[in-house]
Amino acid sequence: MGLKLKMDYLYDGSFEGFLSCVYQNYYEEKASGIYRQDSYQNNLLRSCRYVETDEIHAQKVYEAVASKISEQALKRVYCVFLSCFDGRENIALDYLRLGFRMGYSVDALHSHPVVFEAQRIAQKVSFEAHRLTGLIRFSALSLSPDKELLYARIQPDHGVLELLGEHFSDRLKGDPFIIHDARRGKALYSAEGQWHIAPIDEKALPCRSEQEEVYRRMWKEYFKTISIEQRVNPACQRRMMPARYWKNLTEMQIRRS
Repeated sequence: MGLKLKMDYLYDGSFEGFLSCVYQNYYEEKASGIYRQDSYQNNLLRSCRYVETDEIHAQKVYEAVASKISEQALKRVYCVFLSCFDGRENIALDYLRLGFRMGYSVDALHSHPVVFEAQRIAQKVSFEAHRLTGLIRFSALSLSPDKELLYARIQPDHGVLELLGEHFSDRLKGDPFIIHDARRGKALYSAEGQWHIAPIDEKALPCRSEQEEVYRRMWKEYFKTISIEQRVNPACQRRMMPARYWKNLTEMQIRRS
């Protein structure tokens, strides 16, 4: 009698692709793991299968998580998926398996190792997204002599662009803008309150507008004016505004210049 190999599911890297794998896990063969196809390493003790992204299957899982577990669980799984942690798909899968067994009560099992890990990661992702709502700095790019585009460059630890779309589209309803995740080579594009995520070619971006240089000089003067040298607290500043974000903050570039 031959040894039955464990089955790994591979997907295209999208959230819908991940949910399609979860569907296969329940309706076809139980998955030993879910992995991105472009980073998967073959294992002699495992077989693998690529799962095509199926929007209908993904929607069924999406709705099942919300109705059979909770809306909070759905948000948690999405945040885990957006994280930079290795094995995030399997952390989310383990959480979903437990959630479908326990129902909405899974949200109260804070000390359970599966729930604890999912909560820990989701909180890190949510916190970074919240922090960036106050740390993103826009510059004006010139589209034409009388038209500008707001542009911000970020390099977050986690893939939080999707969590920023609603906030900034609501805040900047009348202005088209781009938030560029330089670490992942994609961007959030927004115009007239509608937004989407897509790849970006940084070389194709227009230059800063002449007015942008005026804005920066004004900000430099404002920054100097409100600063109280005797009350500067570098430790507090690094805690509230971690140094890894400084390269994309106009005011920190000013301080170093």
